[in-house]
Amino acid sequence: MTLSDKLFYWVFQNHPDRILELQPDLAQAPGGYRFSAPALKERERRLDGLFRPAQESAQQPVVILEAQMAADTAFLRRLYLESAMLLDQEPGVDHWRVVVICPHRRLNFGRELAVVEFVRERVHWIELEAAAADPDAPPLLRALALLVEPEEQVPKRSAAIRRQSAGTPEAAGLADVIAAIVITRFNGRSLEELCTMGGITLEDLSQSVAYQEIFGQGRQEGRQEGRQEGRQEGRQEGELEIALLLLRRRCGNISSDQESRIRSLPLVQLEALAEALLDFHGAADLERWLAAGG
Repeated sequence: MTLSDKLFYWVFQNHPDRILELQPDLAQAPGGYRFSAPALKERERRLDGLFRPAQESAQQPVVILEAQMAADTAFLRRLYLESAMLLDQEPGVDHWRVVVICPHRRLNFGRELAVVEFVRERVHWIELEAAAADPDAPPLLRALALLVEPEEQVPKRSAAIRRQSAGTPEAAGLADVIAAIVITRFNGRSLEELCTMGGITLEDLSQSVAYQEIFGQGRQEGRQEGRQEGRQEGRQEGELEIALLLLRRRCGNISSDQESRIRSLPLVQLEALAEALLDFHGAADLERWLAAGG
């Protein structure tokens, strides 16, 4: 799972109704949306996100989310295939759409000819460059557009978003989204630089949910050291904290023996665990994964 994948997963994991800010034509309905990142059988593929309404209807369909931040000539065919695999795997889904978040559609995502009906009828594009230039775009979308803003504009844009949302119920959540984006995009910068980019103080950054939950203080301290060893240790500590946090949410309390075994895992296995735990339903799944050696 790449840093950008983790970013979008985190943005929507605990706030699935944020999809309504990006797709304003979706009807707000009792129960809202639930978010997951389901694995697709047989080919070991995984969707970036799936929003499932409490009660599916034509007005509130299932939403497949894909974030594609770089050119990929196989993307459109792969998106078509993964959408079809989900429908095969979920025969109860009748109303659905695909939302693609990307910098802009000028990127080469492959030829449309073979999948033109799918692209035109099912895919809703969210272009971050256009959002960055639109002062009327929803605050969440303007925050996501920081991923593509020129670096010199990021501090100014971050401060403007925070200022405009001050005093609203969404302010704290937006501040955390901005922190997550800054840490993701400027991966490896010092804490002081990250604070400048996000228009926040060092104390605000260190106390933000994004800093504590996604990336881990140890990773940032390792980067700040400026040494390869420190960066590696910081990255390992960050992956460890992510894995332990998500495991406790998915599996409840984990035993001291399990935590000890997890802490002894090398970085590559921690990254594999962070991917695998998205399919865990309880402590038994974790124990099976550990027993199999990851």
